[in-house]
Amino acid sequence: MPVKIRLTRHGRKRYAYYHIVVADSRAPRDGRYIDRIGSYNPNTNPATIDLDFDKALSWLQKGAQPTDTARAILSYKGVLYKNHLLGGVRKGAFDEEESEKRFETWLAEKEAKIQAKKERLEDEIQSALKKRLDAESKVNEGRAAALAAKNAELAAEAEASRKTEKTETEDETTQADVITEESMAEVETAEADEVTDETVAEVETADADEVTDETVAEVETAEADEVTDQSVSEAESAEAREVSDEKGTEVETAEAEEEVEKTEVKDIAVAQEEGEKADDEDQKAEDETGDEKQ
Repeated sequence: MPVKIRLTRHGRKRYAYYHIVVADSRAPRDGRYIDRIGSYNPNTNPATIDLDFDKALSWLQKGAQPTDTARAILSYKGVLYKNHLLGGVRKGAFDEEESEKRFETWLAEKEAKIQAKKERLEDEIQSALKKRLDAESKVNEGRAAALAAKNAELAAEAEASRKTEKTETEDETTQADVITEESMAEVETAEADEVTDETVAEVETADADEVTDETVAEVETAEADEVTDQSVSEAESAEAREVSDEKGTEVETAEAEEEVEKTEVKDIAVAQEEGEKADDEDQKAEDETGDEKQ
């Protein structure tokens, strides 16, 4: 069985990398190998290939058969093309110098393509990063605008609140001033009232004193008048009592005489009534006697 150039797996799950080896075709995939000529890491873009060019070319010339993946790797690195050019030199189609020239030209073009791909990938990465940064910048600008609007609204509310508080404070100050003025006016009015009351009281006291003095004078005068009147009245009363006593004596004498006369008149009237009653009884007796005789 021929010798093969193939890959042996290494690495962890879902992150494998490979060794490029020369092994017996009967050996297991990850078993014993004859020679290791390089490595292959497909997890990068572009894939990372580390190959010993001379060893790979030597094993190809010895008749080693590469697997499909190994063939693609050898073709990518130019090993197959170099082996082809050396075959042309052996056949005499061109000399070795032409072979090296053609290989250098192909290698330069290949390197240019690889570099162009790397630059394109780098540009794509930078473009994607720039787009993401632009998107983030727009989002941040939107957030900043929203935050600025919110802060402006809060500032406006704070300003309005401050103005309202200032207005309320001014109103309260004005009210306090008004209340203070009213209180001062009330105090002044109260003081004026007190002064007025004191003045009125003083005036009233003075008037009362004057009235009292006048009243006292009047009372004294009245008392003097009363004393005088009483004296006069007492004198008159004494005289009147004397006159009354005299008149009373006369009146009593007259009344006694009148009572005597009345008594006498009553006695005469009673005697007359009794006489009339006796006459009436005698007449009734005579009438009764006459009737009996008849």
